[in-house]
Order: sequence, then C-alpha cells, then structure tokens
Amino acid sequence: MKISKQNASHYIWGNQCDGWHLLQNEGLSIIHERMPAGTVEIRHYHSVSRQFFFVLSGTGYMELQGEEFELETHEGIEIPPGEPHQMQNRSAADVEFLVISLPGTRGDRIELS
Repeated sequence: MKISKQNASHYIWGNQCDGWHLLQNEGLSIIHERMPAGTVEIRHYHSVSRQFFFVLSGTGYMELQGEEFELETHEGIEIPPGEPHQMQNRSAADVEFLVISLPGTRGDRIELS
C-alpha cells in the first residue's frame, strides 16, 4: 500500500507541529514532521532507539551533546541511543524532515528540563 502525508495517520505535537506516521511498528518508525517558524522540541533522549533526522525542506538546528548542527535541505544527522538532543526551527519558514527510528520510540522517550 502506498503511504503519503495525505493518507498517513496525523498527530499534532508541541501545540503547533505536525507529524505523519509513514511507518510505525516495534522494529521501525518513520515519521514525516513539520515544525513552523520559531518552534523548538523538548530536549530529550531515547534509551534504546537510534534515530536519523533528514531535512526535506527548510533549515533545522539539532542540538546534540551541547553541540549545534545546522541541517539544510537534504542533510541529516544520526542520534545514537542515550544522547540528549533537541530539534529547533530558528528560521522564518517551516522545516519539514523525516525521523527514522530503530527500533520505534514508543515508551522510549525521556524528557529533560
């Protein structure tokens, strides 16, 4: 079955951000996310899941272990298990990206202050 933003399960996170579950099972999760201008996700880590963020459009900023990485269109970054991270959109436009998690992150998110 074909999957896209148009027919994927949609959810809202952080009051303004969108997520579409393109694939979701225990072993693998692929989410297409959209962060409007000026939005920031809560800093957190995953104890088991390894993630890969890949920017589809716009520019995002990933804070990982106190270091910041600017991610432009068609750039990505791997987040190892146990590493605190935070995705941010400091631009004036939306940023859209894929979050690929192995295994899936259900029940594996630990938020930090």
